[in-house]
Amino acid sequence: KIAPRACGGAPKRIYRGGDEFPDRPHAREAILTINSMTGFARASGSFKGVGWLWEVKSVNGRGLEVRCRIPAGFDHLEDPLRKLVKTRITRGNVNIHLQFDRASAGTAYQVNREFLEELLSLAHHYAERGEADRPRMDGMLALRGVIETRDETAGEDADDEGLAAAMLSSAGELVESLAAARNEEGRALGPVLIAQLDEIKALVARATEIAAGWPDKMRAKIKAQMAILLEAGELDEGRLEQELALLTTKADIAEELDRLTSHIAATRDMLEGASAPVGRRLDFICQEFNREANTLCSKANDKELTQIGLDLKVLVDKMREQVQNIE
Repeated sequence: KIAPRACGGAPKRIYRGGDEFPDRPHAREAILTINSMTGFARASGSFKGVGWLWEVKSVNGRGLEVRCRIPAGFDHLEDPLRKLVKTRITRGNVNIHLQFDRASAGTAYQVNREFLEELLSLAHHYAERGEADRPRMDGMLALRGVIETRDETAGEDADDEGLAAAMLSSAGELVESLAAARNEEGRALGPVLIAQLDEIKALVARATEIAAGWPDKMRAKIKAQMAILLEAGELDEGRLEQELALLTTKADIAEELDRLTSHIAATRDMLEGASAPVGRRLDFICQEFNREANTLCSKANDKELTQIGLDLKVLVDKMREQVQNIE
């Protein structure tokens, strides 16, 4: 089909159903350019004998939130890191972790004397009360937190501008890898959404067929009711007209079906031209799908139409679960 541009000019070809694009062989690939909000990536590097490892994980989020876990002395990297993330990511909770490679950075051990003294004092207290044995030094040193590792090289070079630049360059690769991972997962979600949309379209088409034959069923039903009223000998024509108008209005689902068809077309357009994040818009349109399905169920005076409305609600819920993961 051809849809005219809102502001005039040449028409724009858009995707509908299973139609092909003879003049755009890559149109189907364009549908899959959505991004997920879930991803994981790693990047490592070294500079003057100092090695490091970046790790980043992103999950679903309403907006963009970046959390950084960086060793003391390198806090000045946090602001540039946030800016790097914002250049490639627009939504999701992003957690970045930096750790140094002990083998290349060099490690040493130190005793947390304050913690050890506190433990010894507590142990002696209970020993004097006869509630515990006298503490042994080898046992105390084996307790977690008494002996700590200390990164000697990384701390000394925290202010090295060359090191900071090398680490930020590595962080840039990290963010690119995360964006690629999110895009790959988004490509996997694309066909799932298209398949669900096709199922919704089939249900709407079936409901349209049933609704087309509904006036005849309604006419037969009304004739039967009028026959009963005539046999009873009581017939208020004004009241009869009111009841007929009410039944006709309540049974009319043409408007709901038109809106569902419009939502299907809008969703396909969004998926096809997803050059920018569409997660929020897709979430909103899922709400609209669900609203129309609810109305269809409440208006339907036919068993099959009611079942179609229920099936639509199930499909919309499944689609929304997928949409929640889209950037």
